[in-house]
Amino acid sequence: MNAQTFCVGAQRVLREADRNLRSAGSFCALHSQTSLQRATMDLVFTTEELDPAKRFAAWQDAICDHYVHVDVNAVKPADYQGFIREAQFGSVTMSDVFLSEQRISRRDRHIAKLDKDCYYVQFLQQGSMDVLQAGQTLVTSPGIGAIFSASDAYDLECSNQFRSLYLEIPRKEFSSRFAEGKMPSAATIATGRGLGRIAAEFCALLASEASSLEETARTRLGHELMDVLALALDMGDKDEFSEDATARNARLRSVKAWIEEHLTDPDLSLEKIARNNGVSLRHLHYLFRSTEMSVSEWILNRRLQRCYDALMRPELRALSVTEIAYRLGFSSSSHFSTVFRRKFGHSPSELRRRQMTSIE
Repeated sequence: MNAQTFCVGAQRVLREADRNLRSAGSFCALHSQTSLQRATMDLVFTTEELDPAKRFAAWQDAICDHYVHVDVNAVKPADYQGFIREAQFGSVTMSDVFLSEQRISRRDRHIAKLDKDCYYVQFLQQGSMDVLQAGQTLVTSPGIGAIFSASDAYDLECSNQFRSLYLEIPRKEFSSRFAEGKMPSAATIATGRGLGRIAAEFCALLASEASSLEETARTRLGHELMDVLALALDMGDKDEFSEDATARNARLRSVKAWIEEHLTDPDLSLEKIARNNGVSLRHLHYLFRSTEMSVSEWILNRRLQRCYDALMRPELRALSVTEIAYRLGFSSSSHFSTVFRRKFGHSPSELRRRQMTSIE
């Protein structure tokens, strides 16, 4: 993949992904105890309500023998815990997996039972895991993901309790995104920077919104997730990535997503944003130059829009205007009313009265 193709592809992927997620309303939920809880994926199996003495055997029967076709040796089978949740994004299957310490093995007898040829991509949230395949050992952690073949023999060694998002991606469809011979059979993915970070955060965001998305949107987002993953693997750790305009746009999108998740924090500061996103204050301001707003202006604009949305929601009418403002990061009700009127042309109380009148 040459540089021009990379830039065009990345711009399309990130633009489409952003539009689809925003149309699904994923950035508009009020982050408070009174708002709707974040959506979750469908539960496949959990040991939670089983007798502890029966958990490991039940896991082996339900999951290892029928769901994924592997052998499992648990370090502490008498104290076993685990669950699997799942969501479908077109041809991409996403799983949220929690496991106790164990070793997982797939051999030829398991592979013979598979009805599809695919890759696994894992993004760890907790613990660590070594992936052993074809003479390689991929050491993974919350900062390092991995891709490996689900259709070839492998061993997975989980240390302590382990939680990860897994993607099952069809080999033929994913391989078509690479030049001939460029598709890695097994590789790590740095998830602390660049497109690796974008891919991991995109994956986590889709997991949290899975049940709220329509099937058509899920299918499109599955394609876009594969595009981002392919770009991340194709670029690897090339130095020129950090200087690329598309990479800057990707980083800006990542920073914005982080801010959206923390808008309710009244102590949200530019220093905190920069520190948690691995950039300097100077670089943070540089990223927002393309938005024609300063970072502080962008944050204020998003808080005001979220307050507007909350005031229009009938299920939140028990909350006062001041409560909504405080829950979305404002620390002064008078300041909130002033900037709200400046942006929308009327006070938040007037908007609430109109909304209540329209319902009655």
